[in-house]
Amino acid sequence: VQLQASGGGLVQAGGSLRLSCAASGRTVSGYNMGWFRQAPGKEREFVAANSGRDNVMYYADSVKGRFTISRDNAKRTFTLQMISLKPEDTAIYYCAADPLGRSRSSSATMRPSNYEYWGQGTLVTVSS
Repeated sequence: VQLQASGGGLVQAGGSLRLSCAASGRTVSGYNMGWFRQAPGKEREFVAANSGRDNVMYYADSVKGRFTISRDNAKRTFTLQMISLKPEDTAIYYCAADPLGRSRSSSATMRPSNYEYWGQGTLVTVSS
């Protein structure tokens, strides 16, 4: 599976952005699809995920109520809609896919090490 992320950019605090991730190579039905981010000098962290087992959405506490993840298996795309952006949201955002989504627990769904396929990352910069 190849993943291609897009949609990053520069936005003022309070603004919105929509990130997209296109999957190619095979169907991603049943995969966990996730978004992670890495800010300068920090470790990669979980942002949001959609479970391939039961379509449940998971969010990091820092983005709950502001970010929304969605997926379209037929189009092999998933998106991250971000509103009310804050300067601390500035990071490189990565989309990722876990082919074992149907067998993962909720905690495992949020673990970066369980994701086998990664996109190249797209930079989101939020100015104050």
